[in-house]
Amino acid sequence: MTFRLPTPDDLRRLAAANHFELSDDEMAGFQTLIPGFLSSYESLEHIPMPQEPLKYPDRDPGQRPSRQDDPFNAILRQCRLKGSSSGKLAGKRFGLKNNICIAGMPMTCGSLLLDGYIPETDATIVTWLLDAGAEVVATLNLDNFAFSGAGDTSAYGPVLNPHNPEHLAGGSSGGSGAALYYDDIDITIGGDQGGSIRIPASYCGVVGLKPTHGLVPYTGIVGIDNTFDHAGPMSRTVADSALTLEVIAGKDSLDPRQGEVRVQPYTEALGLGVNGLRIGVLTEGFGWSDSEPDVDAAVLKALGVLNELGAQTADVSVPGHKTAGGIVWALISQGATALLQGNGAGYGWEGFYNQSLMSTLGMARRTQANDFPPTVKMVLLMGTYMSEHYHSRAYAKAQNMRRFLRASYDQALEQYDVLALPTTPMKANRYEPDHDVAGILSDGWKMVNNTAPFNMTGHPALSIPCGKSNGLPVGLMLVGKHFDDATLFRVAHAFEQHANWETL
Repeated sequence: MTFRLPTPDDLRRLAAANHFELSDDEMAGFQTLIPGFLSSYESLEHIPMPQEPLKYPDRDPGQRPSRQDDPFNAILRQCRLKGSSSGKLAGKRFGLKNNICIAGMPMTCGSLLLDGYIPETDATIVTWLLDAGAEVVATLNLDNFAFSGAGDTSAYGPVLNPHNPEHLAGGSSGGSGAALYYDDIDITIGGDQGGSIRIPASYCGVVGLKPTHGLVPYTGIVGIDNTFDHAGPMSRTVADSALTLEVIAGKDSLDPRQGEVRVQPYTEALGLGVNGLRIGVLTEGFGWSDSEPDVDAAVLKALGVLNELGAQTADVSVPGHKTAGGIVWALISQGATALLQGNGAGYGWEGFYNQSLMSTLGMARRTQANDFPPTVKMVLLMGTYMSEHYHSRAYAKAQNMRRFLRASYDQALEQYDVLALPTTPMKANRYEPDHDVAGILSDGWKMVNNTAPFNMTGHPALSIPCGKSNGLPVGLMLVGKHFDDATLFRVAHAFEQHANWETL
């Protein structure tokens, strides 16, 4: 492309946006040098971008299913993408949250702003799944840009709860939870920045793991903030999630979020039982102002089962859990604002940049920003306000404070092998199609008090269904030491094998 030379008025406007003025001498000097800068940009435009060939080029992008075939509105596209003929996941059919790049398949992030966008590359974990013999059969619905925990903000309609369609599946990975109730999908992948795997796992009655931060590469997945983006498995059984994690965990040279990565043989933890394991019952995870008593009671009853199986349970207190909301919202609001204003990519790190996504989102942000849902607009308003008027001080403090929050949980985990608490303080939201903006916002974020702190600290956290009340599932959340995701599977599997959660 040919870059237009900025006019003197352009330069004065740009200077004002950066809070300085231009002298006549500066204006003349800059105008002399700018053509050379633009010439460098134009030369970069003419260098062909090397494209690695797709490892599995035979792919059918498919189509949107009928509502009759998809009564929960969980699927955005039924498709067909086969990988290797053998491997750990041979015969397993996967659905992927539609913020994960699959070359040749539309990716919308549940938003009209990306309607029609088709990635050119596969996310790293897509390649790894296909290498292990998996077949991708669906891309799944999600809350608009993943900014809600309710499941009702997608531009393509709400995801309904499989146990009662008058309620929602939860979000933002609602499609990844509800789709597990279809016979032709075995395992799904979700994303989690504030609870978006664990919330729909709890609401829908499935297993959902937010792995240790950095354990699963995030390359090629649209996120919110590099410091707390997570992707992980969701499934009907603990064994399927453990098997999937063995495939998608590992070091990816294209992902700068990762530091040291320590993987484990996760499936080997299954069947070991819980005899002698120490479970700390996090007292601050119970009794929130909006906690439902039947949820707290179901979780405590499930912990009694683990106690009967030989685990040692005792109360433990982490006071910072109750006050973590300030850290959570400072990081989410300004982190998400920076990401969106950066057109879907961070700056200043060495890793994969999705150029086509940046171009598509950058143009859409300028022409279709009214299509953002209230959740995104609210975050952008607050993030921009705090950045402009308070110089991102809150974000910086929250980033500094997160290590102290992490240390407080680590201290508790020195005494216990895992921590336990309700995944969400309440059961699934009732679907309210006529909600006003305040209702959309409050119902979209009210359930994250127990989940979001562990995004900020990076601890692995798994939700397993542990009971049912008034026809709706209740989730038990297990939290472990960094890179000890295997122990969560061990505990969850023991519970799963000895308790029927639907009748507990």
